[in-house]
Amino acid sequence: MTQPSPADRLPTSTPAPNHRRWLLFIHQLPSQPSNLRVTTWRRLQQIGAIPLKQAVYALPDTPDAREDFEWLKTEVKAAGGDATVFAAGNVDAWSDDALVEEFRRMRQEIYDELARDIERALKRASRARRPKGTRAPALRRLLDIFRERLVAAEKIDFFGSAGRDRVLTVLRQLEDRIAGPSRPPAPAQTGSSGRMASFQGRFWITRPRPGVDRMASAWLIRRFIDRQARFGFAADQDSVPDHDVPFDMFGVEFSHKGEGCTFETLCSVFGIEEPALSRIAAIVHDLDLKDGKFGAPECSTVGAIIDGLQLAYQDDDALLEEGMTLFDSLYRSFERSDRSTGPRLTAKPKRQGTAGPNLRQGKKGR
Repeated sequence: MTQPSPADRLPTSTPAPNHRRWLLFIHQLPSQPSNLRVTTWRRLQQIGAIPLKQAVYALPDTPDAREDFEWLKTEVKAAGGDATVFAAGNVDAWSDDALVEEFRRMRQEIYDELARDIERALKRASRARRPKGTRAPALRRLLDIFRERLVAAEKIDFFGSAGRDRVLTVLRQLEDRIAGPSRPPAPAQTGSSGRMASFQGRFWITRPRPGVDRMASAWLIRRFIDRQARFGFAADQDSVPDHDVPFDMFGVEFSHKGEGCTFETLCSVFGIEEPALSRIAAIVHDLDLKDGKFGAPECSTVGAIIDGLQLAYQDDDALLEEGMTLFDSLYRSFERSDRSTGPRLTAKPKRQGTAGPNLRQGKKGR
């Protein structure tokens, strides 16, 4: 490991672009009290630190991470142990990319476990008979627990790990199950163009480290809803200014609905219908939700390109713009293919009886 300066002696100079800095927490615990080791380990998990070696943990260098490590250092020393917080520009045997991927892998494990727990609850809720809502209170309490776990996972998901969108989808399904049967939303018709008018000149805000659904949705917004749309990033909907429009966030209008991704929601709400968009919707759905619903053949190639873009661009604005360029290129290619070969069938789900993207042939939404 390199010899970094202590965190509280760091110079104020700005690091070079695309060069990450890390905080390292090195501690030594006494044999007594016996529960101190478990308490410290749990606290490190709660703040999202990952182990590099025995008694050495890392976090990205942020003000919040510094505060978390400093508080933990105080607790360890108060219990008779010793702890030091260092800042480092690199860590031996770890590249920046390797550390980022390790953070993402560990957060994905949390999301996967949460998704499995929600799916088990959803199966139990689907099998159970609830005359007059007799089991609704217990399900609502369980839903609140799942929401709290999601918030805790999002808080330590520093680099946009995979798996969160799947959690959002099954959580929405559980919410719909608890709410009970409801009338399906009316299809977007003439009112959709009027609704587009109310979304002109707005900032659209999504989560950092955009992936396939956020890239495709941003492209759709700028291509079909507002040519002058501008984009920004926030951790959650509570951080979005009142006049701005959040998308692909938990609990907002333009996000996952039912079994659909955000891209499909936007197409449905604004009545944007084209054969080329149906093909893009199938790709985005399969990559984002990882359920293989449409079996889109382009998924492996598009997914590999997006993975490469996320590795190449640390700046979220640049990453989003490159992703939008990718989907604009896909759209142009699909559109030309449809013109040259005539109308083609819209993407159909692989499983019979499952609804596909709400995209039919017709005029473009303006």
